[in-house]
Amino acid sequence: MGYVYYVRHGETVWNTENKVCGMVDSPLTEKGHQQAIALGKRIAEEGLPIDEILYSPLSRATDTARHISELTGIPMRPEPRIIEQHFGYFEGTDRYTEEFARARTQFADRNGDGESMLQICQRVFNVLDEIKEEADNKVYLLVAHNGIARAVNAYFNSISNEEYGAFRMENCDILRFEFK
Repeated sequence: MGYVYYVRHGETVWNTENKVCGMVDSPLTEKGHQQAIALGKRIAEEGLPIDEILYSPLSRATDTARHISELTGIPMRPEPRIIEQHFGYFEGTDRYTEEFARARTQFADRNGDGESMLQICQRVFNVLDEIKEEADNKVYLLVAHNGIARAVNAYFNSISNEEYGAFRMENCDILRFEFK
């Protein structure tokens, strides 16, 4: 069976301010650029057998993917279905509130004019289903966001609603998920 790698983008301005980014295009900080460069060097040094990078079109993921691609020579292309969740009225608010933590376990709630967890999982699962079809012949690196990482983790692992909401990746962490 095949596998896929997943990376959360580098540190952003709003990450340093502990704000919910969502679809707001918060740029990478200098540290975020350095994290992406370091990860690109690590991927190159370890010789990870990645054929293509798919990335979210938000600048924080695009810039992270670009650094990795430049250092590894791995081609990259945007995948709009892995753009971060639109968190509705939570965007720009403190990401460490109890209300936001609870909202991440409410799968049908759109938080005003945002997207529900069900909608996010549908689009992310569709991407992963397509990748799975090619997984024996091609390895992808997905570069996206923490909210998308929750959906990816749920695709590969049997987890509770609470575990879904609590799942978190640090900036420029890389995980490998295996298709069954």
